[in-house]
Amino acid sequence: MSLARKLASQSSIIFAARIFGAGFIFIAQAMIARLWGAELLGEFLLVVASVNLVSVVMPLGYHTVGTYFAAEYRARGNRRQLMAFLTRSYGFVVLSFIGLVVFGPLLLEVVGLGQGAVALHFVPFALLTLGTAIVYVNSATLVGLKRPFAGFFADTLLRPMIVLASFLVALGVGTPDAGFTQMLWCIGVGYVLVSLVQFAFVVTSLPKIPVGEELLPAEARRWWRFALPWVVISLATDFFFDIDLLLLSHMLGREELAIFGVCTRIFSLVSFGVAAVYAVTMPDMFESEAKADREAFNRKVGEANVVASGVALLLFGVAVLGAPLALMLFGPEFAAGAAPLAILCLSLVVRSAMGPASIVLSIHDRPWASLPAIALGILTLFLGNLVLVPAFGLVGASLAAIVAISVWSVALWLTALRTAHIDVSIMQWFRSRRRVLAAE
Repeated sequence: MSLARKLASQSSIIFAARIFGAGFIFIAQAMIARLWGAELLGEFLLVVASVNLVSVVMPLGYHTVGTYFAAEYRARGNRRQLMAFLTRSYGFVVLSFIGLVVFGPLLLEVVGLGQGAVALHFVPFALLTLGTAIVYVNSATLVGLKRPFAGFFADTLLRPMIVLASFLVALGVGTPDAGFTQMLWCIGVGYVLVSLVQFAFVVTSLPKIPVGEELLPAEARRWWRFALPWVVISLATDFFFDIDLLLLSHMLGREELAIFGVCTRIFSLVSFGVAAVYAVTMPDMFESEAKADREAFNRKVGEANVVASGVALLLFGVAVLGAPLALMLFGPEFAAGAAPLAILCLSLVVRSAMGPASIVLSIHDRPWASLPAIALGILTLFLGNLVLVPAFGLVGASLAAIVAISVWSVALWLTALRTAHIDVSIMQWFRSRRRVLAAE
């Protein structure tokens, strides 16, 4: 089977699981909006955004490069180095969790959020961040070990099921506020249990890798060089809309925030179809680079871009046609999100066409080179919100987002082209195809 067919097949299965899991999330969020109100849904989305942003920092960036090092050490047959890497990864999560429990409430008071949703539900919030951070490390490792289904299914299937089940249990509590608290407790405890089960998959996968040489020291300095910049990169890319929601929480009402939050969650689901393509091909890309096979590396990047761009165009069309119906499930007021959602989905085409520049820069030992482009994107988002949201509301928020995503995507592509001398865009694939046809 060719790489392109393999990508389309495996990423389709992962995306199908994501769609199935998203159904549970949509049902839960729609029922929250209809039975508890759009304002409480807005609070729930802010709690989830806060969980995502805190938990992504807890492994100190090690999870963001876990796929790369897991694939490298598996290819080289060096279990000892992988176990040293994972010990640090999980250790940072545990230490960060302790720090969160001890200093988190005080920090919320200092920044004036002592009466916010996170502070009022701090213990279930902390449990959910712990489970989420462990899943981040688990998933990255399992993808690198060529077990993408085990890596993705905890977040794509089990977490949505826990959210819906927790909401259904909370319905019997009584008032919406009491039910909301009960739901967060169930989600927090349930996801910690899921993270531990997934961790067992990581443990059982390690004995399949040869132990490796005993005298090699742990490559801690190399791990830090890769991981630290990826904390910022991951925050600004994977959790771009969580940052955006927190920025918009001071500019939009809770009902409008809930509408935009639902749009971003649908967009995240749609964008997962593109992310799954790169997730499936990353271990093969990392192996090609580890073996210094530049021709194979370029070919795999090019094929991944073509498949991802095709998927992005297809998903954009599906989102445009299906968004009005999906949003109506949340209530008639959510119909206002149809146009903003279509604008957001258009950014997927830009991201896919520009290629995985941040990954390529890290592979070529230049992870810090991504940071200026990322900072430019976040600054563009902040300024775009200030200018466009007061004038255009929800549409202005989506316009600010797509402009910021386009700016950083192009900036990252130029950075990779100038520093690593590699064109990671889809144009590389077209040029290689022309050369092949000319040779024939």
